[in-house]
Amino acid sequence: MGNPKGFLTHTRELPSARDPKVRVGDYKEIYEEFPVEKTTTQASRCMDCGIPFCHNGCPLGNIIPEFNDAVYEENWELAFEILSSTNNFPEFTGRICPAPCESACVLGINQPPVAIEHIEKTIAEVAYEKGYIRPKPPTVRTGKKVAVVGSGPSGLAAAAQLNKAGHFVTVFERDDRVGGLLRYGIPDFKLEKWVVERRVAMMEAEGVRFRTSTNIGVDISAKELQAEFDAVVLCGGSTVPRDLPIDGRNLKGIHFAMDFLKQNNKRVAGDNIPKAGTLTAKNKNVLVIGGGDTGSDCVGTSNRHGAKNVTQIELLVKPPASRSEETPWPLWPMQIRTSSSHEEGCERKWAILTKKFIGDKNGKLKAVELVDIEWQFEKGKRSRFVEVEGSAREIPCELALLAIGYLHPQKKGMLEQFGLELDGRGNVQTTDYATSVAGIFSAGDMRRGQSLVVWAISEGREAAKAVDTYLMGSTVLEGKDDSRVEVTV
Repeated sequence: MGNPKGFLTHTRELPSARDPKVRVGDYKEIYEEFPVEKTTTQASRCMDCGIPFCHNGCPLGNIIPEFNDAVYEENWELAFEILSSTNNFPEFTGRICPAPCESACVLGINQPPVAIEHIEKTIAEVAYEKGYIRPKPPTVRTGKKVAVVGSGPSGLAAAAQLNKAGHFVTVFERDDRVGGLLRYGIPDFKLEKWVVERRVAMMEAEGVRFRTSTNIGVDISAKELQAEFDAVVLCGGSTVPRDLPIDGRNLKGIHFAMDFLKQNNKRVAGDNIPKAGTLTAKNKNVLVIGGGDTGSDCVGTSNRHGAKNVTQIELLVKPPASRSEETPWPLWPMQIRTSSSHEEGCERKWAILTKKFIGDKNGKLKAVELVDIEWQFEKGKRSRFVEVEGSAREIPCELALLAIGYLHPQKKGMLEQFGLELDGRGNVQTTDYATSVAGIFSAGDMRRGQSLVVWAISEGREAAKAVDTYLMGSTVLEGKDDSRVEVTV
């Protein structure tokens, strides 16, 4: 490293967030500008640690010490060359990744870890500013045609890599805009959509075709797609949400989180939302059921709507404030995390079971019955919980948002038409990303199950390698070093 003692003289520093009272009035990203000079200082904190566990912490296998050193030396072009060799979209992961690489940082054993995510974002933005990121269409085309179904992070990564290999790539998206989860699942205050549009425009300039408002299995049959393309990569995501089938579920005012978030992203984009179908938290008592990132996004969006009150509940017990013995370094730690949305206003509760939705005489949600639970853990047995006697109570609620995860991809339509084998969880069954039908591949949440954006990008890249090998007999595409141990988070 250029400054092997940087971690001894500098501590971790990140961009300041805008005042919560101000930022809830808009959908702009929340962070203030951060001088590039400070980022180079942060990069100097990367140790000459010998074995960089951050490589294994990152699902993409990013070569982190090397790009940190390049940033410290202010060689931004080299930093981008190193980063882009493993990550197609650092401008996305630098904004929305939970940074498992930082949890595996050696410095993090006894100091705050290196600010890897922020450094990654800065490399990407400097690369755009200086023109290092520019259209680079392949000089030679193979003549092979590949369809990618789904334009989320895995689909975009697969398309970018396959186009780089010289294949003619068409991405099909059933929504009216490209981006999938990036476009409709993540609020603008975490990822402004001009960031996605900028990358999509770059891919189009490189030769990737995008066909929106095209639902495979409905607008185009699976058989037609197979006939037109030499290979197909299915990246449709895990889109069937987990429901909560309890008394009162049919009341008006109970919605899946993604329906709420998607509509709001459309509204922010300028779409006209019919008044009859508007989902709003304005002046309502909001209950977010589910303690994960999606639930947090619902909290931030509800605050921006002007909710009267926002409560987020979680079935599991409250995590510890710091890394526990059950998740030692370099594993992803189970500990409490406070998001920017929580800072803007939210009451959080753990070990809570939702018992019943309660409505008024017009069939509208007016309250929710909750009860405290106690978890019982026995070695060698599945964990179970019991209700705490006398703890049942009702809380006022006019909007309940279900953010309790996803089960599997939608089976009706495309997957049924292809006749694909599914695994025990209902995801697409694959061997080296190849499905049970020749020439059909799958990647991302549709294959892996609900996971992180960074995992989706990794999946798309690896699937592209498999497709390129299928079409050409070998591959020219780089991928993750198979000798590295994957750390699942």
